[in-house]
Amino acid sequence: MSVASDGLGERGTIRAAEAEHFGRLAADWWNPRGTSAMLHKLNPPRLRHIRARVDAHWGGDPQSFTPLGGKRVLDVGCGAGLLAEPLARLGATVTGIDAAPEVIAAARTHAEAAGLTIDYRAGGIEALGPGERFDLVVSLEVIEHVGDRPAFVCGLAGALADGGLLILSTPNRTPLSHLAMITVAEGTGVIPRGTHDWERFLTPDQLTRLIEAEGLVIRDLTGLAFSLAHGFELSASTELDYFLTAARPASALAATSPS
Repeated sequence: MSVASDGLGERGTIRAAEAEHFGRLAADWWNPRGTSAMLHKLNPPRLRHIRARVDAHWGGDPQSFTPLGGKRVLDVGCGAGLLAEPLARLGATVTGIDAAPEVIAAARTHAEAAGLTIDYRAGGIEALGPGERFDLVVSLEVIEHVGDRPAFVCGLAGALADGGLLILSTPNRTPLSHLAMITVAEGTGVIPRGTHDWERFLTPDQLTRLIEAEGLVIRDLTGLAFSLAHGFELSASTELDYFLTAARPASALAATSPS
């Protein structure tokens, strides 16, 4: 995929304005009451969902403290590490990439202070080496911010090992998401203004087509809802936001190899 500038502030999958916007938030990223407070609130249901999909895919023990032991994990659009650090604690060898160098610097500092070894890299999906493969690839609330979405999904799929799992989340493009995320959340400053462009939100059908075009098989679609009583929670409704999980089938060669 190309990383050349298109003259519109985009380099391949990276939109320069988006990287600059999130870079300005780097110093406050780990403050649960700061500009990234919403991400802190999102993390518990995110982790519950990832854990459930991982256990289902690999037949893991739900009681295990390290369900990702021995697994390589890639977090694309990792920010300052709110998801990457828990994944490392679940036993994974984690690589995190983000388009904003300031955010990656904050991620490295926080991981070092926490005694965690995480391979953080500044750049887009293009920053991966051509032969790098991961058992689990996650990219949460990111695809709505990238430039070339088909190229981005192609990069995610290309980083996935045979038998690997891909988990994405993104806001749905519905009247509810516009009301909740643009009118209310950004309008009242709960989310920094300019964080989202509703026109760039993807419906589940649109994202499914992008993923299936790369030869992956959809395994699960789960919604993310919000209520005043319970906050963010996993839901059957995808009207606000959703998780889409896909898998790369083991290659025919691997499937027929003698044990």
